[in-house]
Amino acid sequence: MQNTALTYSPDQAEAHDSIADMLRAAGVDITEGMVTPAREGVSKVMGVTGKAGSGKTLLLAALTRAMEDAGVEIVSGDWEGRKRRDRRTLAILAPTNKAASVLRMRGVPATTIHRILYTPVYHPEYEKIAEWLAGNGERPEIEELTDSALDRAMAFYQTNKSVPGALAAAGLRGSDFITGWKRREEPLDIGLVDEASMLDDRQFEDLQEIFPNLLLFGDPAQLAPVNQSGSMVFDKLPKGARLELHRIHRQDADNPILDLAHALADPALGFEDFEQMVQEAAQRDDRVQWAQRVEVDLMARSPVLVWRNATRIRLINAFRSVHGAPEDALLEGEPLICDGIELPLKHRKKRLDLEARGLIKGAQVIYLGPGKKPGFSRLHVIGAEDPRVSAASIVKVEKPDEEEPFIPFAARMGATFLHGAAVTIHKAQGSQWRDVQVFAPDLYAAARMGRTEAGQPLWKRLAYVAITRAEERLHWVVRNRLAKPTGPLRVDDLRAAPVPLTLEAQEEAEA
Repeated sequence: MQNTALTYSPDQAEAHDSIADMLRAAGVDITEGMVTPAREGVSKVMGVTGKAGSGKTLLLAALTRAMEDAGVEIVSGDWEGRKRRDRRTLAILAPTNKAASVLRMRGVPATTIHRILYTPVYHPEYEKIAEWLAGNGERPEIEELTDSALDRAMAFYQTNKSVPGALAAAGLRGSDFITGWKRREEPLDIGLVDEASMLDDRQFEDLQEIFPNLLLFGDPAQLAPVNQSGSMVFDKLPKGARLELHRIHRQDADNPILDLAHALADPALGFEDFEQMVQEAAQRDDRVQWAQRVEVDLMARSPVLVWRNATRIRLINAFRSVHGAPEDALLEGEPLICDGIELPLKHRKKRLDLEARGLIKGAQVIYLGPGKKPGFSRLHVIGAEDPRVSAASIVKVEKPDEEEPFIPFAARMGATFLHGAAVTIHKAQGSQWRDVQVFAPDLYAAARMGRTEAGQPLWKRLAYVAITRAEERLHWVVRNRLAKPTGPLRVDDLRAAPVPLTLEAQEEAEA
């Protein structure tokens, strides 16, 4: 930890020390590298807030490594093994699949909040394999599996730390070893939550029931959840329990995208002045693009970010039109956004299965084609650890100036989807893409309306969130125009991804 601490800015070091004190009081000493059993009745919530580039993720990653080095076990949600009285656990959580995948790409073993709330029930025969993989049991002897199959499972687990993935690598289907899902009844221990600005009060209460020790990492400049009246959960934390990071970390000091995002904090900055800053940044650095049109090729993987719903619908229909999409079907490669699960209570098991596999509200999905059963779709869930899903689907494509959406593909009930070529900035929170296109005329309209949120002009909050979704390049689109595609929609790049549980296996199980 000392080598890591040397890279800290002063406010990061101060936050690290405060969190270390909190963990030490809970029985986890990351300074000395030792743990003691959890103490009954001891609970604490602490928030770490800071704008983009202030080093929240670096601090979260360093704390994760320090706790793991001290002997705290990381819980992924897929298997937890036998309980021990002296066992200390840690879960790193994010509200969405995409946000969790951003952390995993940075070496942090994150999972979704929903994936921790609901846990799989394993077939007793295969629990033996899970215990062995986790280092808590002897190598099992199972008639259906050869030694080479078990070796494949162990090799997969050592690289990926996923029990379902390892069992699939051994040749098993999900329906072989997962018999159902249940809401977690026993509490865990320590929870680190990224993108906490997206949490609503209900989610916060759920997390407090599970984790007596909770660390929230969030950006106060983002948009609050729609039903929170402009407030965020860490706004309610008492003085001393909220740590603020101010300094832009040196790795991000020369990032023109972050420079633009932080310039929005100037109360005297107007929209026209800000656009001038964007144009000047584009002249200096190709990481900022002053775009005269929307690039349709980018829309298939990273949606255009808009404020107005009418703009979103127009862009979606323009995207489908230039690709020659028929009105009565979807093309392979069309992007979708999960809008929830429409299933009656008697299908609760199936609902939990779909949600645990990544089909939660706001999940970004790519359509791969129709399933084997009527009404089913083959889908790739962006950012999910096991991305391929076959699910009964209700796809809604909204039309300009029409109240009812057009439904080119539908089951009677199942996962519901909106088209994903464009999304509102609110729905984009928690996600990041390599290239992000921001539809500037919408932000100009917000500026003209003069609306405010939490004491700040709404257009500035919208611009901040939209800009900080860009990992590498920001496209500031200033005209209501759409470029022609350079080729047809594709899915071959998705098929190259590792798939622990094949679609074919899922469809056989559903048949």
